[in-house]
Amino acid sequence: MSKVSITFQNSDDARHLVEAILADNPAATASVMPALTKIDCEGRLSLRRESVEVRVGRRFDLQELHLSLISLAGNVEEDDDTFTLAWHTAAEKSQS
Repeated sequence: MSKVSITFQNSDDARHLVEAILADNPAATASVMPALTKIDCEGRLSLRRESVEVRVGRRFDLQELHLSLISLAGNVEEDDDTFTLAWHTAAEKSQS
């Protein structure tokens, strides 16, 4: 497996995203730097809308994460409730 990652600006808005990702992905690790936070996880990493809503105290559209996003590494799978990063093999792609 390979690591996936997502990097956010260090802002009040992104703080809730980082907290939610780390809560939902116990294997994830965060590297906090002065201007950004990078989260790495082996294989797969998911952000659940519900986890963010608990932290922000309001309805949250996952598309809002793009306002704080710097970069990501992995294939993106998203719907209204989850934003997931994972690396897919050629065999997995052909099954889709």
